[in-house]
Amino acid sequence: QVQLVESGGGLVQAGGSLRLSCAASGSFFSIDAMGWYRQAPGKQRELVATITRGSSTRYADSVKGRFTISGDNAKKMVYLQMNNLKPEDTAVYYCNMIILRGGGRSDNWGQGTQVTVSS
Repeated sequence: QVQLVESGGGLVQAGGSLRLSCAASGSFFSIDAMGWYRQAPGKQRELVATITRGSSTRYADSVKGRFTISGDNAKKMVYLQMNNLKPEDTAVYYCNMIILRGGGRSDNWGQGTQVTVSS
């Protein structure tokens, strides 16, 4: 069974920075893609950033130029560096990994970590 555990959330003032980390544990062949999503109160979960095994990245327009996603397949980790945070970035941030196991690919989620940006 695969488990994802996020860390690094917290309370920060507007303009500040945070770095989120997500670690995968369990037995599997490879990680095909990693990503971060977020869900603000009353809103649907939305994509923040993704990175493929080939290091291709994709960002939501709202975070381009401020957030950077990186991954380390060997360490089974994905990171999200968030700079120049804004109050509208306040949300629960979820780690996601598409993992290849013996039974095929699976879509895996962490439990979420709260990010709160004060104005």
